[in-house]
Amino acid sequence: MAMRWTWPPTEMKCAVQTRYDALLMDVMLPVKDDITVVRQLRRQGNQTPVLFLPGRIDVEDRIRGLDAGGDDCLPEPFHLEEPLARLRAILRRQRSDTSLLLRVADLELDSISHVARRAGQEIPLTPREFALLELLMTSSPRPVNRTTITEKVWDQHFDPGTNVLNVYVSKLRQKLNLPGTVPLLQTVRGTGFALLAEVEKPHETPAKE
Repeated sequence: MAMRWTWPPTEMKCAVQTRYDALLMDVMLPVKDDITVVRQLRRQGNQTPVLFLPGRIDVEDRIRGLDAGGDDCLPEPFHLEEPLARLRAILRRQRSDTSLLLRVADLELDSISHVARRAGQEIPLTPREFALLELLMTSSPRPVNRTTITEKVWDQHFDPGTNVLNVYVSKLRQKLNLPGTVPLLQTVRGTGFALLAEVEKPHETPAKE
């Protein structure tokens, strides 16, 4: 396992600009509060695993680190091999959760953090929009009919005769269609809706001479 050591205040810059498999944070360093660094990374959507080495600080500070977004905390004393073993365990858990990250083309949906991104840009969604998008991404490229959507996204009291579903689909389509991106949310006539990574273009009939 390769490692890189940085000294505050460059650690925040390195963590943002460089993609690491994991971060090992020593909260004993007096120049920069590593708990604040992790909190800022999480706010920016950076989910790189973090292992805190809190030294002999109070239990309250260890809890602060975990609540800020840390994945594990290893207080002293410990054997020199233990931090690496814990990092390997964190990375194994992370790999097992990859199925919870849905992808269709350049669209990503994190089922744990409830965050959607398209081309790296976060897309704000309401809880209902999130449920609708998750259903469509799970089924992609297969279309989802209106009955299935209303049953899974709305409760049994939903009136299928209203245009609420069309309104939600329209709003979701507008949010997904970022400038410079290809439309993904398609209406399948007679069926329902589908998320398609590649939209088939209609065949052009050659002009007669």
